[in-house]
Amino acid sequence: MPPNHTRIGVPLMAVDALLAAVAYGLAYLVRFEGGPLPAEQWTNLLAFILPFTALKLLFFRLFNLHRGMWRFTSVHDLAAVAKAATLASLVMLAALLIAQRFHGFSRSVFLLDWLFTMLLVGGVRVIVRIATGMGRPDLSTDRFVRLLRGRRHPAARRRCLLFGAGTAAESLLRDLEERSGTGVEVVAIFDDDHATQGLRLHGVPVEGTLDDVEAWLAAQRLPVQEALIALPEAAPEAMRRAVAVCERAGLGYRTIPSLREIASGHVSVSALREVDYRDLLPRETARPERERIAAYLTGKRVLVTGAGGSIGSELCRQIAHFEPASLLLVEMDESSLYTISMELEHERGFAAHVPLLGTLADRDWTEWVFAKHAPHVVFHAAAYKHVPMLELHPWQAVTNNVLATEMLLDIADEHGVERTIIVSTDKAVNPANVMGATKRLTERLMQCRRGGAMKLAAVRFGNVLGSSGSVIPLFRRQIAHGGPVTVTHPDMTRFFMTVEEACLLILQAGAMGRDAEIFVLNMGNPVKIIDLARDLIRLSGKEPDADVEIRITGLRPGEKLTEELISAEEHATPSEHEQILVLEEQSCPTAGAYAETLRALAEASSRRDAAALCSLLAQAVPEYRPNASASVGEATPESHAKNK
Repeated sequence: MPPNHTRIGVPLMAVDALLAAVAYGLAYLVRFEGGPLPAEQWTNLLAFILPFTALKLLFFRLFNLHRGMWRFTSVHDLAAVAKAATLASLVMLAALLIAQRFHGFSRSVFLLDWLFTMLLVGGVRVIVRIATGMGRPDLSTDRFVRLLRGRRHPAARRRCLLFGAGTAAESLLRDLEERSGTGVEVVAIFDDDHATQGLRLHGVPVEGTLDDVEAWLAAQRLPVQEALIALPEAAPEAMRRAVAVCERAGLGYRTIPSLREIASGHVSVSALREVDYRDLLPRETARPERERIAAYLTGKRVLVTGAGGSIGSELCRQIAHFEPASLLLVEMDESSLYTISMELEHERGFAAHVPLLGTLADRDWTEWVFAKHAPHVVFHAAAYKHVPMLELHPWQAVTNNVLATEMLLDIADEHGVERTIIVSTDKAVNPANVMGATKRLTERLMQCRRGGAMKLAAVRFGNVLGSSGSVIPLFRRQIAHGGPVTVTHPDMTRFFMTVEEACLLILQAGAMGRDAEIFVLNMGNPVKIIDLARDLIRLSGKEPDADVEIRITGLRPGEKLTEELISAEEHATPSEHEQILVLEEQSCPTAGAYAETLRALAEASSRRDAAALCSLLAQAVPEYRPNASASVGEATPESHAKNK
């Protein structure tokens, strides 16, 4: 099979040959104002159209015009067209001057031919770029002149490879071209799409696939320091493969922002960043239906509890994009409330928000908030979530996660809130700890309200990458200190998602929830924590076990080896959204089913009676299986050591 660039280049050269011949004929037509050509000029036209066209094609080939990707036509490509046309005309003029001293030729024909060749050959490329949706190419005069003159790359520039030859790669090359101070020189492109092999993008050749990188590097005389990964739409497996290639080749690597970040307008494609673990997440991210989300958020008063936390603050950022009438930020921690308020106002330009400092456990204050601000939509993200800490303080878990949530639902119902969305967790499934039991009871309390006027939904998902409760910040701190990285069990697994994705799922559930449904993201396969630790160590430029020790410490009280998203009593069915499941349970609680339990929990919490609380939780949540070795409620130095 011939090389791909040959199979693609032949048709492109045929088009260029036709345009070059048309340009020559058009030059005669314009020169003689469309009238009949003198016999001598007819002879010259017919005698020289083929050799002149062949000469142009020779220079087109020398400047690699047949390898350019027309849908990504750039000023670099147009400069190459101008150079090729100019040199072809000069050579032809020199040949005619030497051979015939221009006898019988009109000099203006060659000037017109030069002009028409550039217009036709360059113009068809610009038209293809615009027609394929790439927008208007940057044709600024200063860049065009600079490229025609050529420019030298400073010696200090880092020689880099580019992985990817799609839209993102083209945008990155264009940005790097415009920003001369980046210190980056892209010398070769590698892309797994066989249709791009042998072609050029902004004058940079596609040298092969990712499998060819190491062999290509071995043949180079000058060193290459880094790879720029421009694969924002690729599956995580492709990103893992790109990182692995870089590690084997001893290259540093950075990636471009996600398409969501670029589309937001907050970052440009050239804002290169380090590869993050979220880029390696082994599954596709959720895609929300933004029109449905906007339908219930735009122009509404929206309240977010726990607005300063990892989930709550990201919810606020995303809700602000949908232009609510007002965004009410409920938070008990002053510093985190101040931080998200300042970010919304000064970094995101969203002034229609109200910071509200207080705790949901204060019923009078909560009622005042609802009476004063009358929210239409409530997102309840406030909760205690650190499993070991709540094993030591079960009364706080019950007060904040259960009693405050029940009170919030009561007040929201009384004040005519249209819909409330509750943030849940996979730890609510067959819970082995106090935190999971309280979140499962919260789901059941929501289900008690089926059939009411207020639309309800709960969203259940796994661990959030980078949140304050995630292992990732802990691992990063341990790696920064040289280790060891502590993993409780070599077979421990967890489901993971990014905080952005978790919040998009919550917003999507708000659009879909009708009658106290529980929604679950189809999260694919769980991730082994020890593999996550190894990935993070490698991303830090070190080798697991060799540079940073991984130490197995044993399960902590209340900790499970694996988490589940769905229990045996629940049945998951597809929802209206392809990446979200809705749970159907064999039995649901009736209104008031937990009234006596809630009173007993409140009394036991006020007494800080850990044994009574665990007993009551086990009665309310039969699947709750507390860890037999756990010392629930024993906040002592010894118990704290077990929970580390």
